[in-house]
Amino acid sequence: MKKIFQVLPFLLGLSFVCGQINAQGIEVPYYDTTQMITKHYGYTLLYNESHEQADWVAYELTASETEGPIDRTDDFRRDPAITTGSAELSDYKYSGYDRGHLIPAGDAQWSERAMTATFVLSNMSPQEPSFNRGDWRKLESYVRSWAKENGVLYVVTGPVLKQGVKGRIGSNQVSVPRYYYKVVLDYKGNEKKGIGFIMSNRKLNRPVKAYSVTIDSVEAFTGIDFFHQVPDSTEEQIESYYNLSQWSFDNRSSSIKRQEIQSSATRCKGTTLDGDRCKRRTTNESGYCWQHQ
Repeated sequence: MKKIFQVLPFLLGLSFVCGQINAQGIEVPYYDTTQMITKHYGYTLLYNESHEQADWVAYELTASETEGPIDRTDDFRRDPAITTGSAELSDYKYSGYDRGHLIPAGDAQWSERAMTATFVLSNMSPQEPSFNRGDWRKLESYVRSWAKENGVLYVVTGPVLKQGVKGRIGSNQVSVPRYYYKVVLDYKGNEKKGIGFIMSNRKLNRPVKAYSVTIDSVEAFTGIDFFHQVPDSTEEQIESYYNLSQWSFDNRSSSIKRQEIQSSATRCKGTTLDGDRCKRRTTNESGYCWQHQ
């Protein structure tokens, strides 16, 4: 996807497209013709004006892009590509929340142009400092290590706005999400696989892998259809289960199948990590439900 932008210098790395595009990368989730996507150099996003942040940010991450000589530019700024107006720096000032990257700066060290593109505020979401600098950052680091191991990954990440918000900040009323998600697809490797994560926007006290779920679970929680361009039979197989041993958490093999978990009441502990009661059995390998009351 990034390579396409290199032959369109007159667009300065930006283009705006409404509706479904056949030539887009497989990382881009499904969206309808009433929605506008924005392409920045190295990633694509769908902006949600009512929440002043992206519903999702999607990008390809190759092994060669996980390292590079480019340092953080820290040039946080309003995104002029959002025609309805993005969040402003003043919205985050004195809010107590970090400007949390969706595509992280660490995934853009390969190019100064890509690095600076990650600092527009359409790529930010209000995150608790302990979350942004803690387990969210750890997960981002894991994704880079997986890209090195697998060669190329397709990543989609964002806030979970469907489940309500904790509050609003700034004059533009930027929503503070309760949860964030990330889905990762390895589609070019010998063994195609995927994994998802749903994490609360707060300090977390468990290993990152405890928040892993199937991609199907993330779709149900967010209402977003990921990797819809993958052939249906392959998509169903990848999105309905995951295997932690394939993702370098540890050496223990633990294949997670949706059908097996749903038939086993003992798998669900009956509570979420927040201590709320579950509505459904979980697809989380830890046994805790992710469904919020």
